[in-house]
Amino acid sequence: MSATTRDVHPDFAPAQVDVERRADGSLLLRSPQPLADHARCLGEHLKRWAQTRPEQVFLAERDDAGAWRRLTYAHALQQVRACAAALLTRGLGSQRPVAILSDNSITQALLTLAAMHVGVPVAPISPAYSFMSRDFGRLRAAAALLQPGLVYVEDPQRFAPALQAVDWQGAELVSGPQHPPPAGFTSCTQLLASTAGAEVERAYHAVGPDTIAKILLTSGSTGEPKGVINTQRMLCANQQQLLQVWPFVVREPPIICDWLPWNHTFGGNHNFNLILATGGTLYIDAGKPVPGLIERTLANLREVSPSIYFNVPRGFDMLVPALERDDDLRVSFFRNMKMLFYAAAALPQNLWERLEALSRKQLGRRVHMVSAWGATETAPLATGVHYTIDRPGIIGLPVPACTLKMVPSAGKLELRVRGPNVTPGYWRRDDLTAAAFDEEGFYRIGDAGRLFDDTRPQQGIVFDGRVAEDFKLSSGTWVHVGQLRVQAIAALDPVAQDVVVAGHDRAAVGLLVFLGPRCRALVQSELALSSEELAVHPLVHAHVRAALACMAQAGSGSSTHAARALLMSDAPDIDAGEITDKGYINQRAVLTRRAALVEELFSDPPSARTVVLERVAGQRD
Repeated sequence: MSATTRDVHPDFAPAQVDVERRADGSLLLRSPQPLADHARCLGEHLKRWAQTRPEQVFLAERDDAGAWRRLTYAHALQQVRACAAALLTRGLGSQRPVAILSDNSITQALLTLAAMHVGVPVAPISPAYSFMSRDFGRLRAAAALLQPGLVYVEDPQRFAPALQAVDWQGAELVSGPQHPPPAGFTSCTQLLASTAGAEVERAYHAVGPDTIAKILLTSGSTGEPKGVINTQRMLCANQQQLLQVWPFVVREPPIICDWLPWNHTFGGNHNFNLILATGGTLYIDAGKPVPGLIERTLANLREVSPSIYFNVPRGFDMLVPALERDDDLRVSFFRNMKMLFYAAAALPQNLWERLEALSRKQLGRRVHMVSAWGATETAPLATGVHYTIDRPGIIGLPVPACTLKMVPSAGKLELRVRGPNVTPGYWRRDDLTAAAFDEEGFYRIGDAGRLFDDTRPQQGIVFDGRVAEDFKLSSGTWVHVGQLRVQAIAALDPVAQDVVVAGHDRAAVGLLVFLGPRCRALVQSELALSSEELAVHPLVHAHVRAALACMAQAGSGSSTHAARALLMSDAPDIDAGEITDKGYINQRAVLTRRAALVEELFSDPPSARTVVLERVAGQRD
């Protein structure tokens, strides 16, 4: 069965999908649009723009004085080739990758592009691995797995404890340009000053679709990090898939101001490669959606007016209040805006509505608000929204040449993916590779989804949570965590910035609630209250109790609402893995680290900061 929508926007490809329904209840979804020819390797994009738009700004970042340092495509190619020559002289190659310990920077970009230009895998390591624990366990595991031949450390002083704690097995250590190289380090300026000869061109032309471009480490929330192989085919095909569903980016090369870390696939593949593939401009944002760093993001957005803005829900949660109170920021933010894009987690309904209201206020119309879905193993785009949607949670339709299989599993439809954008496996772990694919070669991603409208599949797929996050109550009833979490955040507004759903083998569902900055609006006459005082304040508790009652009345049973909530006075800890580098909550890490609070949540009598729902008339168990 083939389905298409009549509502076609000139910025987007038509919303089309072919659906195959199998006797076992599985669905196969495919785009009827074939994948067009695409680049052999990412280096072809860089060479193209260096030749056709040599003075176009490719990358920009703040210098120590706060001014924007800009790098053109022509200059970027020259430095990439020079650095590539230096890597080749060091004998780096397919089995001796480059590892990176750095926040996003122009130098990291040049080194990454240089390595990929000549077939040397590059492995950016999350900076959090260097700061999240005293024993550096994940960093040790990453170093042992990668066995790099060269390690780039942007700021050796900042990373000194991590470097001293890990055996890099004789790898050359290279420091960033802003820091004098310590003893035993090479300055990256030496690499960038090398002379590129014929050997660079030979290595560049030897790079093919199966050449490993990157090794991206998964978060390792349930064990040691895994190295996801990203080939040139994956990355180049994925960008072509994106260009075909968003054709406006070809006509209007995007300008973005982006903080998302390049050691993750969202920032490092989806966003960075989009700029590279279209000849756009990326302003590197040194801010993050955390107190003390969000201010940098706001300062950048007062100067840079992006045409597409990418963020995770937590980032939008911190950005929206600033846009609501700061007229100048709102004018700058929306001046060139074509599209707002969220991913990595579901966007709460209240944030969707506030963003929509802001765009209408500033532009007189609603700006496109879209999402997508995928994983590190899918480069990352597997499905994308390329049509108008009216609510969050929809993750779109399969992109060209990508097939989605939806398999019945524990009352849900498990999502599996096959296509040219899917990884061939895991670095030096054949056992993990074999377990990751089903008998038809589909990658088991671990997420669930459902059709928004089974009779009109072109309306798209709704994200339905992680299969592994779901749990059963003591009654044997399944709790669908992803869906319930989004509903709870919306219901608890403005108290909750985020929630974690608990209740495995319990009689009822409970919530661990991280208080949001707008919680104080409930106690305006007492703004000086501490977070600890807010967590036990009668007005806050009354609001939470009423929200829990509304969820219970709207739910269909004990698994569809929370019976109690514990209000926490502290924020999630990114260094402890409770918040990922992309800014979304790590459900499992919070439940593990805060096991004592889970016990407090379900204790009787309840603690002073626990809100318990009184039984609602007509409620079903």
